[in-house]
Amino acid sequence: MLAAYLMLASSMMLVGANVPVAKLLAEALPIPLIACLRCLLACAVLWPLMRLIERPAAAPSRAVMGNLFWQAAFGTALYNAGLLAGLRFTSALEGGLVLATLPAVVAVGSALWLGERLGGRGWGAAALAGVGMAAINAVRAGGGGEGSLAGNALVFAGVVGEAVYVLLAKRNAGRVGVITAAFWMQVFSAAQLLPFALVSLPWLAPGAASAFNAALLVFHSLTASVLCVLLWYGGLRRAPANVAGVFSAFLPATAAALAVLVLGEAFTAVHGAGFILMLGSILLATWPGASGRQRRDQRERRPPGIGGAGARADGPWPPRGS
Repeated sequence: MLAAYLMLASSMMLVGANVPVAKLLAEALPIPLIACLRCLLACAVLWPLMRLIERPAAAPSRAVMGNLFWQAAFGTALYNAGLLAGLRFTSALEGGLVLATLPAVVAVGSALWLGERLGGRGWGAAALAGVGMAAINAVRAGGGGEGSLAGNALVFAGVVGEAVYVLLAKRNAGRVGVITAAFWMQVFSAAQLLPFALVSLPWLAPGAASAFNAALLVFHSLTASVLCVLLWYGGLRRAPANVAGVFSAFLPATAAALAVLVLGEAFTAVHGAGFILMLGSILLATWPGASGRQRRDQRERRPPGIGGAGARADGPWPPRGS
């Protein structure tokens, strides 16, 4: 079980680490180009992994492919556009805190769109996330600090896109392997982003195509689109699914730590208050509420491999992300 928890924690820490990486990339390269190249790199890695691990006998059905197309549009194209554009204006520290609202947004979306019962804890999580966002943005509205009200709003638009992706993923649960779904979403995302990437080429600054930026792009693509997925669903094979969501707390913590230590951003009292509120929101939204018998049943139902036909593609927060 310890190994599973380490995999879940590592997955979310990599997601958090990609926030300052995304900020560095957004300041150096055109946003559509970053997103498109990231998808193409991910496709090159996911294709052989899909053939080796899951070995699909045929392409997914038309209904599944249609759902994957919209997951790609919201969970990759819109998410990346919002995150990267937002990080051009706001700090990586605040971008990570805004991303931490995702569990609460998914919970509210499940209630409003899918008709699922939210309960007191879900509404409490949404309230804490809202208060945390309001506290941070109140300071931005006054013109203080390194962040940006517009930047935070753009990152939150990306969060909404990611939440739609999570809700759409529930339609495909058990109908397609995790790696197969990830591969086709990257293919669709690359096709959606390619025209915008080509148009953005004239805006590529001289010297932007450096070895440093190339290394950041490769790290960003292979960790966020490949390694995070494998670690997350590998952890879900052994850990109770209703516990896994708690590990999303590592996202804002890692993003904040690297923003301060690597980018030199200032961690203020407002950020501290926002972090506490977001952490409380995450724990309320994801803390295990099932009984011991329910947890045993979940473990018994879990498929034996990460890429099996019944592998969960709708975990507490699939960080295939970005």
